[in-house]
Amino acid sequence: MPETTLEIQIKTLPHQPGVYQYFDADDTLIYVGKAKDIKKRVSSYFTKHHDYGKTRVLVKNIASVKHIVVETENDALLLENNLIKKYQPKYNVMLKDDKSYPWICIKKERFPRVFSTRRVFKDGSEYFGPYTSMKTVKTLLGLIKGLYQLRTCNYDLSEAKINAGKYKVCLEFHLGNCKGACEGKETEAEYHGNIKAIREILKGNFKDSLQQFREQMKQYAENMQFEDAQKIKDKLEILENYQAKSTIVNPKISNVDVFSIVSDETYAYINFLQLSYGSIIRSHTLEIKKRLQEPDKELLEIAITEIRQRFNSNSKEIYVPFKVDLGEEIKVTVPKLGDKKSIVDLSKRNAVYYRMDKLKQIKIVDPDRHANRIMAQMKADLRLSEEPRHIECFDNSNIQGTNPVAACVVFKNGKPSKKDYRHFNIKTVEGPDDFASMEEVVYRRYKRLVEENQPLPQLIIIDGGKGQLSSALKSLDILGLRGKIAIIGIAKRLEELFYPDDPIPLYLDKKSETLKIIQQLRNEAHRFGIEHHRNRRSKSALTTELENISGVGEQTIIDLMKQFKTVKRIANAKLDELEAVVGVSRASKIYNYYHKE
Repeated sequence: MPETTLEIQIKTLPHQPGVYQYFDADDTLIYVGKAKDIKKRVSSYFTKHHDYGKTRVLVKNIASVKHIVVETENDALLLENNLIKKYQPKYNVMLKDDKSYPWICIKKERFPRVFSTRRVFKDGSEYFGPYTSMKTVKTLLGLIKGLYQLRTCNYDLSEAKINAGKYKVCLEFHLGNCKGACEGKETEAEYHGNIKAIREILKGNFKDSLQQFREQMKQYAENMQFEDAQKIKDKLEILENYQAKSTIVNPKISNVDVFSIVSDETYAYINFLQLSYGSIIRSHTLEIKKRLQEPDKELLEIAITEIRQRFNSNSKEIYVPFKVDLGEEIKVTVPKLGDKKSIVDLSKRNAVYYRMDKLKQIKIVDPDRHANRIMAQMKADLRLSEEPRHIECFDNSNIQGTNPVAACVVFKNGKPSKKDYRHFNIKTVEGPDDFASMEEVVYRRYKRLVEENQPLPQLIIIDGGKGQLSSALKSLDILGLRGKIAIIGIAKRLEELFYPDDPIPLYLDKKSETLKIIQQLRNEAHRFGIEHHRNRRSKSALTTELENISGVGEQTIIDLMKQFKTVKRIANAKLDELEAVVGVSRASKIYNYYHKE
């Protein structure tokens, strides 16, 4: 059989780093990937068995492959990122954040202005940022304005125009916010000295400015210029206060980018912190929608490249929670302890909180997406073959060995479906036998569902360990449902999850949403069962005494309880009161029973 075009293309791919592109039959770009070795990576798509369904669909749709060879892995990362952003292929991760961010500009002028902008021009000006919050920009500009007297006008302050007396000082000069460069009252060198200090502050370096202000304050004090010394002291306090708020790690950690990742079945959240002289000068969390169940390592590499490009970062070192491949130009550090580890933990905490906020918003705004995410997560965590859209949980209640009952609660799409809850009074079991009771109720529940042709659940949860699970399995065997419905048991003490024919339990993360839903199911089944058990015991306690009276049946008891509410009131009732409810014959029997003396 002759080889297809695709097979020939794969055979001729180079063993070089670069980017590969998959096209479908309509010649539409559907996926972009990077690789250290293009041939090995592309070949693996067609030789491996892919567990994840979307990857199998991708491979099925590939009609042709193209590639671009680059010098280094870092170049491959950058090229992959640019191609994904430009073409947004169907099966690539989707970066959720495309808004423009504010920058702080030091304008290329003879007397540079400092202001915020959302547009970056290649005009020789310096741009610091972008910043993720306008509040941060305003705080920094307010700090700079409080420390240094800079012009805010947009005049062309050329030497010729100033010498010609073209401009006059404005109100800002008289308020002390500007030194009047427009009238030659401030030299260019003096002004640029302030700009140099501002540049360092924007980089996170406060040391030089603090030292400069301390020397000025000392000099003013020595010259008896106490008002000027006080003004400098006020500026020192402003700068020190700002520095105290921003410095949270070792000041020796400078010009470093920190990244961490938190992900679930459908989304990943990557937090970025930029450090300069021990201060966090930037924080941002990027949301990525998964398309092919990409591993965290791959997602983090994509995010790091995107974020560093977006925020114009040229840091030579990054801190991450695990090793990533970013080429030889960047030093990758995975801290194990100390200040470096603390800052990675802080980054992860930011990612976790961002995810929590997003999930809360989704739960309110888009409950369907919330349910889909939960179901996908449960399917993966519990190793199920399908999403557990319909879950049923069983619990026995036989407190003090009396009135044995069982409860079945139903969750649909991760939420209680109370109209589907069911109670069971144990009929075939003598005494408190949890295992036999569980076998009975599971059999009765699914025999009925099968006979009435009602939908079966995707997951059954048994409140109990191996013994309870084995009892439930016996009933599924009899009904021919074993293997058709997933079933697990949850042991109370250590929250162990038991599977059929597997002696080793599964332990879920105590904070996982899957475990929380299972616990909610178990607690709801317990509550529902206890409630029914109490009702039966109460009814039994109320009616047993009346049932002992010869000639008094169920309807008579119901009529009496409706009228008198309690057995005590019936016992204390007068004969004529009883006759009015149940007639002369039965009334005399009841009255005589309680008035034997």
